[in-house]
Amino acid sequence: MVDGVLLRTLFRVHLWTSARLMPVLIGRRSFESVLKWAPLSAPTPYRGLSSAYIVAAVNRTVRHPWLMRDRRCLREGLLAHRFLRFAGFDPDLRFGVDPKSMQAKRMSAHCWVCLDGRPVVSDSLPGMVEIYRHHADAGKAHAA
Repeated sequence: MVDGVLLRTLFRVHLWTSARLMPVLIGRRSFESVLKWAPLSAPTPYRGLSSAYIVAAVNRTVRHPWLMRDRRCLREGLLAHRFLRFAGFDPDLRFGVDPKSMQAKRMSAHCWVCLDGRPVVSDSLPGMVEIYRHHADAGKAHAA
């Protein structure tokens, strides 16, 4: 097993690289393709890192986006879900829309990550209606 300092260093490098490549790799892809960045099953190379450490690192890594500024929650959510999964946690990635924006030119949507039912990255915004939950357990995942 990799010792703590080396494990955290490998994690930070992997997270930084993933955050920089994500805008290019997910670009204008379909929703299903984008969700591949949030794996439902994954190896656990970062087991031993705490969820709080991972969430803080994700937030720090994405705090000044050059790309994906208009989809900041998606970038944070995908990275947090991905790296929590890599650490052996069981997060779910939730998506919601603002019903008032349904007739607008651009729909207002939001995503957030929950761990054990509690939001850890972002949270549902007021007025948002949850429409999809990306989770490995089919009983917990649902589409509204």
